[in-house]
Amino acid sequence: MGEIARFSLLTCVQQSVMNFGILMVQGLVNSFGTVVMAAFAAAVKIDSFAYMPVQDFGNAFSTFIAQNYGAKRTDRIRKGMKSAVICAVSFSILVSALVILFAKPLLLLFVKPWETEILAVGVQYLRIEGAFYWGIGGLFLLYGLYRAIERPGMSLVLTVISLGTRVALAYALSAVPFIGVTGIWWSVPIGWMLADAVGMLYYRKIRGGLLKSGSPGENNG
Repeated sequence: MGEIARFSLLTCVQQSVMNFGILMVQGLVNSFGTVVMAAFAAAVKIDSFAYMPVQDFGNAFSTFIAQNYGAKRTDRIRKGMKSAVICAVSFSILVSALVILFAKPLLLLFVKPWETEILAVGVQYLRIEGAFYWGIGGLFLLYGLYRAIERPGMSLVLTVISLGTRVALAYALSAVPFIGVTGIWWSVPIGWMLADAVGMLYYRKIRGGLLKSGSPGENNG
């Protein structure tokens, strides 16, 4: 019961941090006027849809790792992690290419053809974000991994790093005259990559104990 409560509390805190960060960024975007607001609203819809499959993939990966972690099948965990990284990164690169190439046609699903300023801002957003979908793909895998191996606190830490970086850099970079609103767009992938780096460094630290050679399950099946 206590374990369930702990996991639930950390998940609630993680979601709260994410929502708070999104609200902070939305408030900053609104300060740039209606054109940027409209472009952001349209581009975010495409952005969210584009990496939704990788998010679901991360959830499935978490279930797979949790089952094998409980069964002490470290051999399957190793293989599963390698396969998951290859699949997630490959899929993210494919989606990135599609979003970058078809940014304008995708935006035209939500924006009128004559709203050229909105289209220009939206295309810029999608091409910056889209180039780094592998970053959010990797982050979803890390979230899934740490939930699966009973370290949900690390998922929360990575969320704070990702969104904290995004909010801080968005406000800092957008205040620079020659960067402006573009700084908000760049803050997102920078946050993803920083969280990825921390998540991987932590994994390297615990990997020896987690995937100890010769552990039960190595010789099963």
